[in-house]
Amino acid sequence: MQFFRRYSGFVARFMAALMIVLSVPMGVAQAGLVSTEILIDSARADSDRARVLGFLGREQIREQIRDLGVDPDEAAVRVSALSDVEISKLAGHIDTLPAGQDIVGPLIGGVVLIFLILLVTDILGLTHIFPFVRR
Repeated sequence: MQFFRRYSGFVARFMAALMIVLSVPMGVAQAGLVSTEILIDSARADSDRARVLGFLGREQIREQIRDLGVDPDEAAVRVSALSDVEISKLAGHIDTLPAGQDIVGPLIGGVVLIFLILLVTDILGLTHIFPFVRR
């Protein structure tokens, strides 16, 4: 009992000081209106980030990243660190990529189209490019 009487004043002062310190506000909270555009942009950035991370999660992409000498997990961390503007540009670029297509098909089509245009103009007599066209 003597122990409690001896230290009760010290414990009471310590608890009072602790309560005063904890009751003081640590920071000031500020409230403000959030516009709809900010909320939409934030949601769009989150969906773009998820789409890019999903793209990086594909096994074929991970193999290509490894072939380039980059750790795929490190690439995912770097994508997570991109700003909202950068991630939206990257997601927009992914949307414009051809799906499973290479350059050979469009290149051959362009060459054939140019050949046909020159052939028609040569037949009409506007140009003299091909020697096998009779005038």
